[in-house]
Amino acid sequence: MATRSFIDTNILVYAEASDEPAKQQIALALLKQLYETATGVLSTQVLQEYCNVALKKLKLPAGYIRAQLDLYEQFEIVQVTPAIIRAGLDLHQTRSVSFYDALIMASAEMAGCSVLLSEDMNSGEVISSVRVQNPFVEN
Repeated sequence: MATRSFIDTNILVYAEASDEPAKQQIALALLKQLYETATGVLSTQVLQEYCNVALKKLKLPAGYIRAQLDLYEQFEIVQVTPAIIRAGLDLHQTRSVSFYDALIMASAEMAGCSVLLSEDMNSGEVISSVRVQNPFVEN
């Protein structure tokens, strides 16, 4: 079975980042590969964060963001539940990571992912059987 990978918000943001062409290429190729192999996982939190950044920072039109959401809904989507929030709170307390990063980690673990693709966390660190990997430095 192929490795299931949880996709952090920054991957989706870099897929839009024409001002960062190298990272944009990596993000787009990664999303394509994860889609084609059906091994990519997102959460409702990641989709919310993407929409917020796309609207506020990237100033993308709502219609475009809706179209992107239609694409991203083709991935497996983890619903952030009270159980995931509790697990995130525990990780926040025991691992000294931000609460929102802890929610991402908890979502990845609950989805059975062995890899968390993120630029924002410590690459190589293993948290609750999920290994953090920064795709922008580990190609």
